[in-house]
Amino acid sequence: MTTTNTPPPTLAFIVPCFNEELVLDKLIKSLTALGISLIREGRISGSAQIVLIDDGSFDRTWDIIEATPTHHNVLGIKLARNHGHQPALLAGLMTAKADILVSLDADLQDDLSALPKMIEEYANGAEIVFGVRTSRETDTWFKRTSARGYYFIMKRMGVDLVLDHADFRLMSRKAIETLRQYGEVNLFLRGMVKNIGYPSAIVEYARAPRIAGESKYPMRKMVALAIEGITSFSVKPLRFVAWAGFIIALFSFGYVGYAVIAQFMGITISGWASLIASIYMLGGIQMIALGIIGEYLGKVYLETKRRPQFIIEKTTSKNAEE
Repeated sequence: MTTTNTPPPTLAFIVPCFNEELVLDKLIKSLTALGISLIREGRISGSAQIVLIDDGSFDRTWDIIEATPTHHNVLGIKLARNHGHQPALLAGLMTAKADILVSLDADLQDDLSALPKMIEEYANGAEIVFGVRTSRETDTWFKRTSARGYYFIMKRMGVDLVLDHADFRLMSRKAIETLRQYGEVNLFLRGMVKNIGYPSAIVEYARAPRIAGESKYPMRKMVALAIEGITSFSVKPLRFVAWAGFIIALFSFGYVGYAVIAQFMGITISGWASLIASIYMLGGIQMIALGIIGEYLGKVYLETKRRPQFIIEKTTSKNAEE
């Protein structure tokens, strides 16, 4: 019987960068060393490419990327402005041409030692491999609690996510080409990648503290990402509004009936306090309902414009793909 040996896949690291001048040098050296190690072990073929996407940084991030020696095999992509983490990540995924693409954060909190296991899962048939945190001991109490609440709410809203998975993942070329068909302007890659539905696997890892600099995801951005995820993959908030309106209407009809009966029985009806309280309650519910509807309407408005998901200003020509 004749057997054919499939060559090892080519690999590219996809790393969005925003004001990461303090970590870039160590990041490039760490990924270069890892790529060499994977080649020696026969897990990948060729040199691992490092794709660094400058998402409108205003420090020396792009200067450092451009000045990186060619032996590090770095492809720099400079976006025209700050598009946000998800569009920057997508820009790298859509540009790199390797067989497997591994996305990770620039702060090296994602455990690179988990990569051999991820490649092994790919070799066993997984088109997508999710990196999942084993614990959140490095997080503050507030961040741990808010993260658990976030996943709970997303699950209740019907959004299919991998628990404790951010953007540390491996994707095959097949999965990347399928993701390319998603033309959404409102990006929530954690949900979009899970929605692809190809065979997947999970590799657990311990997330390390940030080596330098500050987190680029403050509370404001985390809340915005949560809202983006819910409104991109679930219409349950709109249904909640409809049910709330129905329940309030029932209470209102009941109160009208009570008022009529009380009038005939000569019972004194409550004064202005109850009236004002009910007006404020209904007004608040109406404002919330309008806000939820407006959020969805705004997303539809942005989608109809068909604006590009990201704009690439330039790339480093020394390693740019043909």
